[in-house]
Amino acid sequence: MPVYSTFDQESLDREYSPSSLIDNRDVYLEQYANLSKAARDRDPRACTLDLQYGESAEETLDLFMPEKRDGAPLHVFVHGGFWHLLSKNESSFAAPMFQDRGSYFAALNYTLAPNKSLTGIVEETRLALSWLYRNADHWGYDRERIFLSGHSAGAHLAMMMLVTDWQAFGLPQELVKGVCAIGGVFDLEPVRLCYVNDIVGMDEDEAKRMSPVRHEIVNRCPVIFAYGDNETNEFKRQSNDYARQLTDAGLTICCREIPDRNHFDIMLDLSNDQTWLSGEVLSQMGLA
Repeated sequence: MPVYSTFDQESLDREYSPSSLIDNRDVYLEQYANLSKAARDRDPRACTLDLQYGESAEETLDLFMPEKRDGAPLHVFVHGGFWHLLSKNESSFAAPMFQDRGSYFAALNYTLAPNKSLTGIVEETRLALSWLYRNADHWGYDRERIFLSGHSAGAHLAMMMLVTDWQAFGLPQELVKGVCAIGGVFDLEPVRLCYVNDIVGMDEDEAKRMSPVRHEIVNRCPVIFAYGDNETNEFKRQSNDYARQLTDAGLTICCREIPDRNHFDIMLDLSNDQTWLSGEVLSQMGLA
């Protein structure tokens, strides 16, 4: 019997398992870790690790600085892992590309499920951006030029920042100036009904509240959607449907399927300024 749309349980679980289309996910996770370590080791004077944006041990971020710092933009990367895997330690692989193009780069950490609810993870991401905005003068980047990218669950978290009422935090409503959402999930109802929820533990109400597609964008800015050609149909549909929804709402949107990429290697395009994805992000930031 269908549990979502036309999918029975086995089919739905497969559609929301990006690993089902590749031989070995761990190869990519190791690549994230190695490239991120190389980014941290490249010039220890140009990065500050484990900055505390909140009170808990997990509420930290790593900040990377360009050569010319005063007034440079800031790019913030939010990692994926279906809210229960990975950390900032695998998330700074793209830092050198942004540094070399004159941008700060921040890799966010957050508490993983099941130690934190999805609602709590979204709140931590908001807390991190609030901290980054308020501490701009101390570190030298331009608080009026903060951009986000996120991969998979991180793309979901990035888009939740655009449905955030930043004025309730005492901050300008359009705090975020642009987003790149890579291989994201934006309607969480099918996620609630598949194997992922065994760890995340959403109920129906939380899945609705935490689905950006169910809310109006109040932080209006350009959005880039991207996904690999070797993705499941549901991951592709989620990006395409949301891109159409936001286009109809009047936002500046581009959405593209990247050839010869899967769910895990597509985000590595951010580390190479010759790729379409990094070119779009740099253009969005005014650094092309």
